[in-house]
Amino acid sequence: MAALTAAGDDVTVLDSGNPAAHRGPIPDVIAGAVVHRADLRDGDAVTAALAGVDVVVHQAAMVGLGLDLDDLPDYVGCNDLGTAVLLARMARTGVRRLVLASSMVVYGEGGYTCAGHGPVRPGPRVVAELAAGRFEPPCPRCGAPLAPTLVSEDAPLDPRSVYAATKVAQEHLTSAWARQTGGSVVALRYHNVYGPGMPRDTPYSGVAAIFRSALEAGRSPRVFEDGGQRRDFVHVRDVAAANLAAVAATASRPGWRAYNVASGRPATVGELAAELSTAAAGPVPVTTGEFRLGDVRHIVASPARATAELGFRAEVRLADGVAEFAAAPLRG
Repeated sequence: MAALTAAGDDVTVLDSGNPAAHRGPIPDVIAGAVVHRADLRDGDAVTAALAGVDVVVHQAAMVGLGLDLDDLPDYVGCNDLGTAVLLARMARTGVRRLVLASSMVVYGEGGYTCAGHGPVRPGPRVVAELAAGRFEPPCPRCGAPLAPTLVSEDAPLDPRSVYAATKVAQEHLTSAWARQTGGSVVALRYHNVYGPGMPRDTPYSGVAAIFRSALEAGRSPRVFEDGGQRRDFVHVRDVAAANLAAVAATASRPGWRAYNVASGRPATVGELAAELSTAAAGPVPVTTGEFRLGDVRHIVASPARATAELGFRAEVRLADGVAEFAAAPLRG
């Protein structure tokens, strides 16, 4: 919002104030934008919010792995039914430009190569292997160790959690909408976003906010598995820049197109925890060996398409972003 208003756009916000993201009431104005409090599944409220709108930037979703499968109806309701209502009302009111906040989770595991078999897709994670501390996925054909590689937007979609399945559904829904309406959709596949303004103490947040919440409370960050999981951590300012580029792209490119919002520079979860602890002068991380079946081992993306077609490149170095994030207040 702040980036859009700073660019001179007139921004209106629709936010349900979901407690998974907001612990208290949301304000009437955020970054100069008027806030309408309503659920995205309320079609009449969506129609009212769309009045005078040229382009929708759709960030609304329940995120993360959640607590258990009791969350499944909420994920599908918020993410997929909410998106369906939004698309129907956009079609009715003639709004034909959409930026969708998608996610790296649509890929499942990232890219891998086997020395003997070339590019391969690891199979589903096995509880017995994870419980024994064998976290690296083997080649599904010969069992040999695999080398992680960058994943491109052309990789097959392989959702491995409820949240991931809802993000794939959002992509399919928006693609169908673009074909039927002649509209323009840019789907931004965010990788691990971090930075100021992240929510405090919620299991629905990303790993960076979970670590930061622990440090703020004087606790050691708890690192699952062995901490060697590779991720692509992208600062929120870079995510905002990607959204600005995507908004511009929807003005001239009809159809549907996906882009990784990533740096292409991998770091491990353990490295992130250690850097945050150091920057915050807090307790050192604890590596627990715990695991979540819906997690993936490695996912690092190629930023080449976004650079070539949107002119977007992630600029914030992880060390600089973490130093800022370690001192930034979390959202209540």
